[in-house]
Amino acid sequence: MKPTPEHDERIAKMTFASVYPHYVTKVEKKSRTKEELHQVITWLTGFNDKKLQELVDKKVTFETFFQQASLHPNAHLITGVICGYRIEEIETPLTQQVRYLDKLVDELAKGRKMEKILRIV
Repeated sequence: MKPTPEHDERIAKMTFASVYPHYVTKVEKKSRTKEELHQVITWLTGFNDKKLQELVDKKVTFETFFQQASLHPNAHLITGVICGYRIEEIETPLTQQVRYLDKLVDELAKGRKMEKILRIV
């Protein structure tokens, strides 16, 4: 599946605050913690807990969220399929970054070991 320009635009305008509670619910349902979720988000974006809360409070879009992020140098190691899209084949950088985050949250919820999720090589 290839994302359309309309799909990319919808993702760019979606707020991180609207998705974040779903991330928390997803991982907590699978006996993982909010702290582990934050560890994963911090690894990918460089945001600490305070900055993350500020971005949620400001209801920033994913576009702004990732503009302010310092993507981890190993983020390109996040591969596989999420929401029907093969991450490494997504051409729009922002859409790919959002799918990186979705994939990490999914791996956390599935019980994957933190060393694997954080691509510690």
